[in-house]
Amino acid sequence: MNSLKPLLLSLLLSPLLSQANPKPLNEQLAYQLTESLTTEVGPRLAGSPGDRASVAWATKNLQALGFDKVWTEEFVTPYWQRGQARLEILSPYPQSLVLTALGGSVGTPANGIDASIVMFDSLEALIAAKPEQVKDKIVFINKAMTKDKSGSQYGKVVGARAKGAVEAARLGAKALIIRSVGTSSNRFAHTGKMTYDPAVPKIPAVAISVPDAQQLARVLTKAPEAKIKLQLDTQQTEDAVSHNVIGEITGSERPDEIVLIGAHLDSWDQGTGALDDGAGVGLVMATAALIKQQGQPKRTIRVVLYGNEEGGLVGARAYAAKHAKELDKHVLASESDFGAGRIWQFSTKFGPKSLPFAAEIQRELTPLQIQPGNNDAFGGPDVSVLKALGVPVVSLEQDGSDYFDYHHTPNDTLDKIDPAALQQNLQAWIRMTSKVANSTIDFRK
Repeated sequence: MNSLKPLLLSLLLSPLLSQANPKPLNEQLAYQLTESLTTEVGPRLAGSPGDRASVAWATKNLQALGFDKVWTEEFVTPYWQRGQARLEILSPYPQSLVLTALGGSVGTPANGIDASIVMFDSLEALIAAKPEQVKDKIVFINKAMTKDKSGSQYGKVVGARAKGAVEAARLGAKALIIRSVGTSSNRFAHTGKMTYDPAVPKIPAVAISVPDAQQLARVLTKAPEAKIKLQLDTQQTEDAVSHNVIGEITGSERPDEIVLIGAHLDSWDQGTGALDDGAGVGLVMATAALIKQQGQPKRTIRVVLYGNEEGGLVGARAYAAKHAKELDKHVLASESDFGAGRIWQFSTKFGPKSLPFAAEIQRELTPLQIQPGNNDAFGGPDVSVLKALGVPVVSLEQDGSDYFDYHHTPNDTLDKIDPAALQQNLQAWIRMTSKVANSTIDFRK
């Protein structure tokens, strides 16, 4: 934090725009904040010491950036920890495979699980299987993910990660292995949240890297009788306390009307959470701070840095519950949580009478090579909780062509961010947020 302090102080003490000597905005601020978070805090698994350090980092830096109000809101969250993991083919071709535990998975007995393998090409194929195909075996779901700009392919494969263990256990399996939900050919395994059903036995669940999934599939083609051994040491400790961190730039004319821009502060523990979601944190913090440098907005801009998005939108649900009585005053919400690629499309979720204003925002964004989208915006994972409660949302949609090469892996690090692309993001966020915060539009209409 100390390395960032001189930068923030100089930013605050120097007038960024004046009649006599206009100065440009610090378009590096989002990158500098992201660098600080990922270097000085690093991984931020919910409930961990890194999580607590990130809350302290965010609070101090929001204050240093000149936010009018800064506070935290406590919530209780599960605290899961991965331990040692090992996966090896015992026969007929002994070798180790690269794996990672899925978030929330139980461990194996101390001596591991030895079993034969049954492979399926999708979750649906597993669900359609008969118990005698699966009982006492380790299930392997080998479903590939393809790249695309919008990330739309993610939803077609993530079900295996989320629900695979339940469906495998329902049929009597001993454990679940999935091909990583990712698009990289590097030998990194992708983690992510999985779930259990209280009515179904809990079995261990892991992901293996894409090359290892291909290797295991080849082994099974040659030797369907192959045996494998899984050892997994994970811990689910007592619930921990975490926090959402919130900063406000108070509106000069309509302070009770809130324009919420958010990101999630937590990350998985394998990398440093630069793309997911350090870049988003840096962007929304910088956006509000730099708008204030240009003059106080008419509406309040509220930056919400959500806790434990990765564990199932835990902080987002806590925020919605705590602020339920003022959600009608949330005029708009949006979130940056899809890496740091250039924004290529702008979408809204507005009432029909507000669509002409959406076109006004679009005109501000067109010079940044951002094209019009649709009126069915997602808004972002945490913000989707507010959307479901009637809050209008927008999406500044990033190019995610290579996002799932790094998503939830040890490779999610700062060097994957292009500073020029992040600058373009920042310009777009400033233009959109400033336009909305200085308007009188009711986007519900």
